[in-house]
Order: sequence, then structure tokens, then C-alpha cells
Amino acid sequence: MLYAVLCYAQEDAVTAWSKEQDEAVMGKLAAVQQRYAAAGKLGPVARLLPTTAATTVRKLRGESVILDGPFAETKEQLLGFYMVECNDLEEAVAFAREISDVNPAGGSYEIRPVGVLNPVAPTI
Repeated sequence: MLYAVLCYAQEDAVTAWSKEQDEAVMGKLAAVQQRYAAAGKLGPVARLLPTTAATTVRKLRGESVILDGPFAETKEQLLGFYMVECNDLEEAVAFAREISDVNPAGGSYEIRPVGVLNPVAPTI
């Protein structure tokens, strides 16, 4: 089963890390990623830019409206995601625990089975 592991944390805390702190965390995360990649279980991984770089398209009164930034009231923001192939939910939880253990930002990791994946956009 393919799972999306969505990484949430307080964006202000993560963006306040020094370059050295950030590189240390990314190194620890890379070690976890390398094990899963070597086993052929790791798909795309993305670290998102801050929500200040976001644009939201929302349908209001029948029309699409473009808004600056995210349009959600939350204390934690979606900072990135992993796509990981696991035998079952228990294995996906083990992966999320490993990345949580090496990430000092705390936060949460939402695990969701993937129903549809189009790894390559169709050409028009």
C-alpha cells in the first residue's frame, strides 16, 4: 500500500533554525530516507517553502478567487510530505515514528493511504 506521510509543525520554529541546525536535521532525516529508498519503499519527498510563499485558489460564490497565502486557521502548517510504500499501516507508523524521532520541531505526522497517484503529468 502506498501511504502519504504529511509533516505538520509550527512553521515559525522551523524557519528560526540556524543554517547549521537545519542541515543537521536534514542529515538525520536523510539517513532515514536512505534506508527506505534502498529497500525500494520511498517515493517522492518534498519540503515545502513557507506559507508566506503560498497562493490559494478558492471558489467563492461560484467564482474562483486567488488569495495570498494559505487559507486555514491552524497552529501547525503543512511543511512537507513523504510517499512511502509499506506492507501495512503498522509499517507506515514505524516510518513516521523514525522521522519524528530525529526532528526536533515536534509537530505531527498524518498518515493517509493514497488512492490515486499519477507520477507523471499527462501531456496535452
